[in-house]
Amino acid sequence: MTTSLIDIADGAADQPGRLSWVGMEGIDLPLQVAGRPLAGRADAGVSLDDPEARGIHMSRLYLALERLTDRELTPGRLNEVLAHFLDSHHGLSQQAFLDLSGEAMLRRPALVSPLAGWKAYPFAVRGRLTAQGFEARLELSIGYSSTCPCSAALARQLIQERFDRDFAEQDAVGFRAMRDWLGSEQGIVATPHSQRSQAHLELRLAPDAESLPVVEVIDRVESSLGTALQTAVKRVDEQAFALANGQNLMFCEDAARRLDRALREQPGVAGFRLRVVHAESLHAHDAVARSAWNWPGGQAG
Repeated sequence: MTTSLIDIADGAADQPGRLSWVGMEGIDLPLQVAGRPLAGRADAGVSLDDPEARGIHMSRLYLALERLTDRELTPGRLNEVLAHFLDSHHGLSQQAFLDLSGEAMLRRPALVSPLAGWKAYPFAVRGRLTAQGFEARLELSIGYSSTCPCSAALARQLIQERFDRDFAEQDAVGFRAMRDWLGSEQGIVATPHSQRSQAHLELRLAPDAESLPVVEVIDRVESSLGTALQTAVKRVDEQAFALANGQNLMFCEDAARRLDRALREQPGVAGFRLRVVHAESLHAHDAVARSAWNWPGGQAG
């Protein structure tokens, strides 16, 4: 004899009231971003707008996430899943939420040599579907190197002072002597300090965006800063990296302004909020700069 199983979630709430978000967090989910599979996490939920309803149908949210597996993640597919969330909760919910996160793996070439290696870029995609429509945001964290302009200037000054001491009694310095001095630890007596830095981006995608511009944004950011972190390198690459740092001296304000200008020109981005962090090697605290463009509330924080 088959007995139907009761579902107490269909009953009335003990204490009626609306809830802004009900669902699940930390769901393991295979995703595909930038053409590669990755292990992702999902937070899925809907509003509970019927004050008398006991709860939502969480299994319906969970099963709807299957629509994202084995397919490239796009804003359109995110919207599709959110619409299914609401369709499966007709009469209960008016808003749907889906946050996806993981690390995009990109193969990055060395600066000069033919070597290449893999680099992970943490990301999150946040989708919302409400009566006002669909909105998607892309968050990215991108590492780079930053060399302090003040430290570079002070180092150059010390090198000049050392030159004055070493050659003060000579009317002229020969080419060979000068070249040898420049290549010695005695000559280059000081070096500027640099730090591994991070750019944290929140991008509001344009309503007509057909893809997640993960690779495009990373390429644009790394190009605008000029000092992307490296993977596999030879000495020739390390030397090229030192040159790149010397030609791109940056306070955190400089980095933030470069990124602000670059992101305003990024297709598919309708607004952004950014935060750059220079993990100081001189101080025990970080140097931070923020900026925002076309962001709700105009907040840069």
